[in-house]
Amino acid sequence: MATRILLRHRTRAEPEPDSDSDDSIDSIECEACGSGEADAELLLCDKCDAGYHTFCLRPILPRVPSGSWFCPSCSSTSSSCKKIPKKFPLVQTKIVDFFKIKRGSGFGQIESRKRKRKSVLTSKKKKKLLPFNPSEDPRRRLEQMASLATALTTTGTVFSNELTYVAGMATKSANRAALENGGMQVMSREDKETLIQCKMMMERGEWPPLLVVFDPVEGFTVEADRHIRDLMIITEYVGDVDYLRNRETDEGDSMMTLLSARDKSKSLVICPDKRSNIARFINGINNHTQDGKKKQNLKCVRFDVDGECRVLLVAIRDIRKGERLYYDYNGSEHEYPTHHFV
Repeated sequence: MATRILLRHRTRAEPEPDSDSDDSIDSIECEACGSGEADAELLLCDKCDAGYHTFCLRPILPRVPSGSWFCPSCSSTSSSCKKIPKKFPLVQTKIVDFFKIKRGSGFGQIESRKRKRKSVLTSKKKKKLLPFNPSEDPRRRLEQMASLATALTTTGTVFSNELTYVAGMATKSANRAALENGGMQVMSREDKETLIQCKMMMERGEWPPLLVVFDPVEGFTVEADRHIRDLMIITEYVGDVDYLRNRETDEGDSMMTLLSARDKSKSLVICPDKRSNIARFINGINNHTQDGKKKQNLKCVRFDVDGECRVLLVAIRDIRKGERLYYDYNGSEHEYPTHHFV
């Protein structure tokens, strides 16, 4: 299972050398919930010294920032964070250009495919991945794409549906599944064909049935826009590939493990802050209900695909239309306290 990289930086501000440090630290409480517990996630404002848990802030902070941080009262930008983003124009030509849909691909038409029908039970037993089913209404697919374009433009991110290799970061030759500590599962021929099919559909404008929405608490998040079947491919996790050692002080809240190598200097991460797809906005932290039940309906899986490491988000059960998508920020390491985020 893939896991997001969790990098801890500062939490509470350091007390002055001549101050009564024990008393000052013990007296810090969160302005929102009134508790001084979970001190590893308790931030102090660099202007007024007010304390807030990362999970009590709105929108939630998924990690402790390494630089200066200002509370909602002191931050001049706090009110703007809750404003509804400006929507991307619902114009086919603009959307086609934004996502580089192939011209002359018959955009707006769903290509008929003859497939051997398989029951959900059979597919799950054999653990074969399923392709997504695009919405049949071409206008609805435009609305889905426009919702992602809104999120990407708001966050200053360029759309990409592939892993990218940028000068000064890791090279493509560094992405070798053979370096994985303990080995990496090899994607079967059938699943590889399914992944290729999904990529080709998107190039033609046959979009996954997903809608990006803005929530003042969770920020941008993703909803199913039609029924999604168990084991269906949601998306590949993509972005710039870099060495983990180069990102150890990075504040990015969406870095994903790509390669966990035996030689740690060769470990790689995916950084979707500059180039990415809808995976960046699928939520990995707000994944518990108020009574502590898990809301995860996706899993994050790493595969060896022709010798390279790839990361997929896959449905782990049937997902109804309108349901938000969640997976576990921690993967299998269980380090980050996601039970706080409800």
